[in-house]
Amino acid sequence: MERKKASEFSQDLLDLFDRYVHGEISRRDFFDGVQKFAVGGLTAAALFEMLKPNYAWAIQVSPDDARLKAELATVPSPHGNGSIKGYLVRPVNAGKLPGVLVVHENRGLNPYIQDVARRLAIAGFMAFAPDALTSLGGYPGDDEKGLQLFNQLDRDKMLEDFLAAAEWLKARPDCTGKIGSIGFCYGGGVSNQLAVRMGADLSAAVPFYGAQPNAADAAKIKAPVLAHYGELDTRITSGWPAYDAALTAAQVTHAGYVYLGANHGFYNDTTPRYDEAAAKLAWQRTLDWLNKYLR
Repeated sequence: MERKKASEFSQDLLDLFDRYVHGEISRRDFFDGVQKFAVGGLTAAALFEMLKPNYAWAIQVSPDDARLKAELATVPSPHGNGSIKGYLVRPVNAGKLPGVLVVHENRGLNPYIQDVARRLAIAGFMAFAPDALTSLGGYPGDDEKGLQLFNQLDRDKMLEDFLAAAEWLKARPDCTGKIGSIGFCYGGGVSNQLAVRMGADLSAAVPFYGAQPNAADAAKIKAPVLAHYGELDTRITSGWPAYDAALTAAQVTHAGYVYLGANHGFYNDTTPRYDEAAAKLAWQRTLDWLNKYLR
């Protein structure tokens, strides 16, 4: 299926899809609401197919790229769900490397997030992408089922799992001891929370359209924070000014960018919400940030 652009859809439809993706409305409510957009021979089901992720579009770095070594790893998480599995990837024949924890959206460790990990490895980092769905069997290969499983998990225990993964990555003998976190959507919020929890043990945080901590928690952050937001994603982006002010008050090194005309999920290249220009600029800024603070 050819990828459509966000501009080819009504913003009201994209906003409705965003509400569904984040569990604010049910699948049935989404289909009821989408009926008014099903015109010109399009059905609600066809619109849904156009909007949902197509992971074939996300492969920027092949899983069998000879420049990389990838493996699955299991990390103990005694304060979380017992353990968390993840995808560990790094350049072959490299010495000690800085690490980057890659935190997925609210669907689990899907192929897109694995590809993001490989993009980081190609850039010279050791990337670890944990799967919060580990205790329920892992990402099921289907986003709809992934969301159902995700909603069954305890959010506090999930955060403990990601914290355990970050500490495990930092302590690896092939890591320099400097790590950063990068997260998307739900994972952006986790990236912010890891910055709160880890203090100076985290060397950089890059939340993409992630929920922001309150001012009291923001004051605990020591890691330089680079935040990315879409202009049209008012649900999340509206929280940036207060977060910016809190980080400034706490004298935390930080930068934030709001990408004009971009939606929530603009970096995710598996859906029409992908904004190529914004995504490429945000990624270059991300690599520059990680290279500055992790090297």
